Parts: sequence; C-alpha cells; structure tokens
Amino acid sequence: MNQKEIRYNDLSAYLSAHFPYKVQKISLNAGFTCPNRDGTVGYGGCTYCNNQTFNPAYCRTEKTVTEQLEEGKQFFARKYPDMKFLAYFQAYTNTYAELEELKRKYEEALQVPDVVGLVIGTRPDCMPNALLDYLEELNQRTFLIVEYGIESTDNATLKRINRGHSFEVAEEAIRKTAERGIRVGVHIILGLPGESKEMLIKQAERLSALPLTTLKLHQLQLIKGTRMAAEYEQCPEDFHLYSADEYIDLVIDYVEHLRPDIVLERFVSQSPKELLIAPDWGLKNHEFTDKVKKRMRERDAWQGKQYKS
Repeated sequence: MNQKEIRYNDLSAYLSAHFPYKVQKISLNAGFTCPNRDGTVGYGGCTYCNNQTFNPAYCRTEKTVTEQLEEGKQFFARKYPDMKFLAYFQAYTNTYAELEELKRKYEEALQVPDVVGLVIGTRPDCMPNALLDYLEELNQRTFLIVEYGIESTDNATLKRINRGHSFEVAEEAIRKTAERGIRVGVHIILGLPGESKEMLIKQAERLSALPLTTLKLHQLQLIKGTRMAAEYEQCPEDFHLYSADEYIDLVIDYVEHLRPDIVLERFVSQSPKELLIAPDWGLKNHEFTDKVKKRMRERDAWQGKQYKS
C-alpha cells in the first residue's frame, strides 16, 4: 500500500477491481420481519432500532422487488446512464423466511436488467445450512456479499442492547459463510453505552482475526421512538455521544488497528432529521469521509498501521 496515496481500503476501489463499470447499491425492503421482533428470539427488537431510518423513499413493502429496483435504477440513471446495480436486501432480516420464498426474491432481483449482484443484510443467527448451500451455488453465478449485523463483539453490550445473540454466534456464522467462498461483510456501531475507546480498539483486533471482506462502521445515533432513546432520557450519564471531531479520531485509531485488506464501506450513517435526537453533526456522509481522509493525512495514519497479525 502506498501510504501517501491510499490511506484505507474503500468500497469503490474494491468494486472497480471487480467490475468494468460504475456499480451502485439499490436498497430494498422485501417485506421480511426480524426474529427479534416476532418472538422467535425476542420482542421489541434491538434497543436502538427504528427501521424507518434506513429506508429510502422507493423502499415500500407494497412494491415488488422488481418495482423497487426499477425505481432505484431511474433515480441513479439520470446521472450515470451506464451504471449497473447491486440489489441490496437491507431492511430487517433478509434471510428470515422459508428457503423457497428467499430464492424467489433473490432470483427476481437478478432477473432485473443491469442488476449484477446481490448484497444480503441479515443476522448471524439466521443462516441455516440449507440457505448456505443455496448461497454457495448462487455465489458461483453472481457477485454476492452476505452482510451480518453484529454491532458489537462484547457479549455484555449485546445483552444490554437486546441483540438476541452472542458474539460467538456471529463468529461462527462469519466463518461458515466465508468457508463457502462467499464474501462476508459486518456492520458495527461505535459508541454503544458502556463501550470505552480501549474496548473498541480491542474490537478492531477481534474483527481482524475473522475472514471478513467488508466492514461498515456507524456512529451511535439516538432515534425517536426507540428504547435506547428512553434509556438516554433516564440516564444520560450512561452514554458518551461523540462530537464529530472526537469520532473522526476514534475512527482513525480503530482503522489503524484493522487488518489492511478489509474493505471499509462507510464510517457514518445519516438518519432522517425528523427522527434523530443526537448527535446531530450537520455533516453529509461524503463530508465526514473527506474530514477523515484529511485527518489521516495530517496524522500520517493508514489502515493497519498498528495491526499485528
């Protein structure tokens, strides 16, 4: 890695290495629920979760997968007429249904013109072997990433946020998926209550030991209507809400401890203003990313600088 030029492994460079054209993800709401809401694992979902925060306008469950993809394509095609797309099964748990129903929805997405692959967001406790068998076969035919929301590597935190699974369950799912030759992504929230900076650096080291292809980092956001928002109201001292500047430095420290080949998809997420309680930094994702890159140059930091294999 030329440290002066490339400070971290980003998704667009990774996709450019795989595809000879520009590729964009289109988020889908395929009408799935979550075992942490319907009583299978738990009720009420994770304490921070309000699914409205990550559904674009075209993601409506009354629309078919094809309709959502066509609308998403129109949205992007105005700017990039030659663009191709990855169907991103994002909302809730996208492996939580009967195998035949899952196959039908995934295959429907792949029939849509200019869709060149799938990203399937799910929980680590929702990956049965029969589905892995099918995904292994699917991975031979198309570009595929399975993205697991694990949020934390600390079991006390996972219990506190009502996640409904342990880190050991996540580790096993990641390894089993990667063993099939499937790219594995992970989603982590930085700044969950009770997690110190030292714990988060250790987390980066634990994740680096796993066969990950991609990693998404998000700052903790308090969202209206969630149990975590109510907890914050009662005990704000339990929370450390990072300022943008503090969070930039945290991200860089974290990235320095990551294995150099892990692809970093994002550092922040943006929730709709009307739902967000805090922190409100008033920065768009790309503005935040530019600040991270600038600070990395100032600090002469790069991904894996502190990584020990």
